[in-house]
Amino acid sequence: MTVVDRWLQLEGLDNVRDVGGLPIAGGGTTRPGVLLRSASLHYVTPADVRHLVETFGLSLVLDLRTAREIDRDGPTSVAAAGVETVALSFIPEEGRALPETDDDADPLARNYLGYLADRPANVVEAVRRLSAPQAGPALVHCAAGNDRTGVLCALVLDTVGVERDAVVDDYALSATKVEDMFRRWTTAEGSEMPADLTPHLPRAEAMAQVLATLDRDHGGAAGWLLANGLDDSSIVRLRERLTR
Repeated sequence: MTVVDRWLQLEGLDNVRDVGGLPIAGGGTTRPGVLLRSASLHYVTPADVRHLVETFGLSLVLDLRTAREIDRDGPTSVAAAGVETVALSFIPEEGRALPETDDDADPLARNYLGYLADRPANVVEAVRRLSAPQAGPALVHCAAGNDRTGVLCALVLDTVGVERDAVVDDYALSATKVEDMFRRWTTAEGSEMPADLTPHLPRAEAMAQVLATLDRDHGGAAGWLLANGLDDSSIVRLRERLTR
């Protein structure tokens, strides 16, 4: 179980990586060992838990899944090991109203902007938790680690000044793990692999469109967070924690 590039090679997780090492506009990089992003922790093994808790020093998990998803899968082994786990769903349990966008908006981008429209308080609280004084190493996840996790990480990375292309590339990198994740899930369930995984792949252009929308309407992710209740000191601490 070692870090290969930014990927962590764990037994029960196929899409888990460190957001450290990304280039900051104007110089510097994001700091490794501060924030992991991953798929659901449902299949983690005891060895994975030891690695996350004892080696990485994990102290906080932000779970972006819905209450229905969490109830279906039950508590994670990481939570059982004593790691603080905070549920902050980005999707309403009953229906959702997608925001109005331009007619040529990417459907996936509309969905992502829907998270911000549906659950702004939870999005802001997630960032506040990551920037809290004395915060330790954290992990954020949803089901696959592509969409909800991708949006939160993109907001965080844009806020701390990561170069735009690197923000989008980090989001799209999860596409390389989609087949592995579906193979694990279908094997566990005794079902067949989907014939076409294309609908499940992250698309760089969708995240680029989301960030461009935030640029236009709020001056960037930091502007959106401030407009929705995050304080300036949290943004300062987030940048201090995540950049070097």
